[in-house]
Amino acid sequence: MFQTDLLRGQTVFITGGGTGLGRSMALRFAELGANIFLAARREEPLRKTAEEIRAQGGKAAFATGDVRDYAAVEKMIAAAHDAFGRVDVLVNNAAGNFVCPTERLTPNGFASVVGIVLNGSFHCTLALGKKWIAAKQPGTVLNIVATYVWTGSGFVVPSACAKAGVLALTRSLAVEWARYGIRLNAIAPGPFPTEGAWSRVIASREFEEIHRRRHPMQRFGKHEELTNLAAFLISPQAAYINGDCITIDGGQWLRQGGQFNDLLDVPDAVWDEMEKARKKG
Repeated sequence: MFQTDLLRGQTVFITGGGTGLGRSMALRFAELGANIFLAARREEPLRKTAEEIRAQGGKAAFATGDVRDYAAVEKMIAAAHDAFGRVDVLVNNAAGNFVCPTERLTPNGFASVVGIVLNGSFHCTLALGKKWIAAKQPGTVLNIVATYVWTGSGFVVPSACAKAGVLALTRSLAVEWARYGIRLNAIAPGPFPTEGAWSRVIASREFEEIHRRRHPMQRFGKHEELTNLAAFLISPQAAYINGDCITIDGGQWLRQGGQFNDLLDVPDAVWDEMEKARKKG
């Protein structure tokens, strides 16, 4: 399935592409022949990932910008066109999330997560979709959501609301834009440890171990397991898959609905410490 030229000739635009799962997808897509354009707010991670791709013989470029700003999104897409001549695939991976009792949540905290996840995904999808439609060019969108889009989850209300909106966007446009040759699908990952993001949603080492023990497979996901699924979904081999959401969580969501609901057991003192640490960061 994963022949070395599977994605050759395609340019993939990845938001949040400098770190975590975005970085892992970028590296895997490049291995399969794709040109990679990375977009995020911080330049240093983007530069490092682009350099890593080039060192392995791939082609990569990047631009900084905030997906919450539609004008900034248009500039990043223009930079991708300048670098590679076109964009064929959009991966909406940029996300923001933190665990917090909802009664402690501020309106700004809610708006920040929804702005990045839902508004950002819409901005990128709309900006590229309009270009594809005007040019009569087929396109593919892959959205990264979460398993709690079906169940909701306590303590991550902004993310649950935003990701559910992204899934609705995926399914709505899969119908509306299929006539233009544009496919939209989503992946709903379970727990995949990453630098930075993992520490914002896992309250402690003890909670991480509880999380792992309650998992049906007694382990968390490996990045290559997700990147191979993503590569398949954006490839020509998945040309008839449209409007779907593929779960990759080892069966976790079937055992527990909202994956953060166990935080009911976290005492207030721990929440106080986490809030202090988040504000320092």
